Parts: sequence; structure tokens; C-alpha cells
Amino acid sequence: MTVPRGMADAGRDEVGRRVLAAWDAFLDQAAAVDLRRGTRLPGWRAQEVCVHLGVWPDHAALAGLVADAHAGGRGPAADPDAVNARVTAAHRDASRAEVLAALRAARLATQRYLAEEPAWLDTAPTVSTVGRLPVLSVVLGQAYELAVHGLDLVSAGAPAPPAEVLQSGLAALADVTGALAAAGGITAGAALVTPDGGWAFAADGAGWTVRRLAPGEAPGTAVEAPADLLLDAASGRVNPVVALARRRLRVHQLAGLLELAPIVQSAPGIPGGPILQLAARTLGTTGGLLGRLRRG
Repeated sequence: MTVPRGMADAGRDEVGRRVLAAWDAFLDQAAAVDLRRGTRLPGWRAQEVCVHLGVWPDHAALAGLVADAHAGGRGPAADPDAVNARVTAAHRDASRAEVLAALRAARLATQRYLAEEPAWLDTAPTVSTVGRLPVLSVVLGQAYELAVHGLDLVSAGAPAPPAEVLQSGLAALADVTGALAAAGGITAGAALVTPDGGWAFAADGAGWTVRRLAPGEAPGTAVEAPADLLLDAASGRVNPVVALARRRLRVHQLAGLLELAPIVQSAPGIPGGPILQLAARTLGTTGGLLGRLRRG
């Protein structure tokens, strides 16, 4: 019996198409924005947003993850905050040409993985910042990061990311959440629903599946909002408790999210953590939508 492995089961071609399209869109945004302009992230200009996504002589995230997978996926997890601080400090004064070249190098590293690494590596585990994941799920995870940071660049004057890039970011979010649920032996699932459709995952101790949803489809436990708001809520850019109270975000079968909330204890910095904490915070207070959710 084949063990399901989420978006890795969709195959390298599908994942590669989504990730490389996300890279192309982000490169277009970076080329259009003044890197000296501030963003909605405190203390980060467009320069820092772009720098930490690039490949530099002292920083090549994907190469390290692939090497760890070749070695059995047993290496230590990096602290993303420490890594980001080191890389942005080292290259905060890099020229515009250097920053754009670093971003192109990161895209090329992904393209080379997809073209050159053996197929078995796609489902091999590697230690990411949130836990052990299949390499292809980590590769797809770039789409989430590029979508979220693409929205960050909008606050600095860049054009908005394409709708399909936002959908790819949500696919990555569903995939990682399903993977961590399966790793924790949690039998549960949820959907991320937008007006253009969305993504649903289902997990148990054996593995997890991810599937695309048609517009208007909201099966079972679901979080519903425009794609950009879902990504902003998942990344902590927007407080989901406030978005829910203002009816910008809707939750179907909130108790179902509570089944997934333990993931946050095992991986506090996971994408989507603020949304999972929404269930615990909302259902755990007698006054309903009370308190403030920390930024993730």
C-alpha cells in the first residue's frame, strides 16, 4: 500500500510548475520596486525581504536541505529568525544588481533540483525549520514564502502577485499542515477556501492527502477568505481573531481546527500557526472573540 505524501504525490512537474511560476512573479515584483522602500514588516525594507530569499556565497538554503535529505534527513533544524538576521545584516548594503542576481540564483537552484536530482529524493525527508518534511514539500513551501513576501512587496509599491501564485501558496500551506498533522499522529483535516477555489488536506498517522477545491466548495472544517487575506492571517500579518470578528474571514466547523491546534506546540513557528491558535483561543474563552493573538 502506497503511503500518501500530500503534494509530493502530485509529482515533480506539478510542484515545479507552481514554484517556478511563483519565482518568476516575485522576480517581476522585485524588478519593479524600489528596494530602499519600507514594507509592512517592521524594520524591513524591500531590500531585506529580497535579500533573505536569495542565494549568497554564505547562504544557500535549498542546497543545505537537499544535502540533509541525501544524508537521511537527520540534521538539526535551523532557527529561521537567526538565519534571517545573519543574512540580512551581511547583505543589507548589497547593490540592486546583486540582490536581483541572488534571487535569480535561488530560482536557478530550484530549477536545477527539479531537473537533476533523482526522483526518489522527492519523498525523502529533510529537516526544515518546522520539522521533517519530504523534499518536494519543502520545495513547494517556497511558493508560500514567495506569495507572502510578494504581498509584503506590495506594501512597498510592487504590483500584486498573480492569483495563481496565491493559490500555490495556499497549496503549500495545506501540504505542510497536513504533513505535520500526520507526523503528530493527528487524524484531522481542513480546507482553505477562497472565491477562486482552494485546497483541502486530510491527515492521519499514516500520511496525508491534498486536493484542489472548486469555487464554492467548502467541505467540513474550513477557513474562508480571499486568498491574500488567508495568507496574511496564516503568516501573522493580519490578526485572524480580528478578521473573524469583522467578518472578513469565516470559519466553518471551528471545533475541527481545535483538533489541529496541537501542531503549534510541536512547531510554534509553522505557517498557519495563527489560524490554528484561533481555534484554541476562541473556543477556550467564555467571552468568545477575546484577547489578542500574537504575531506569528
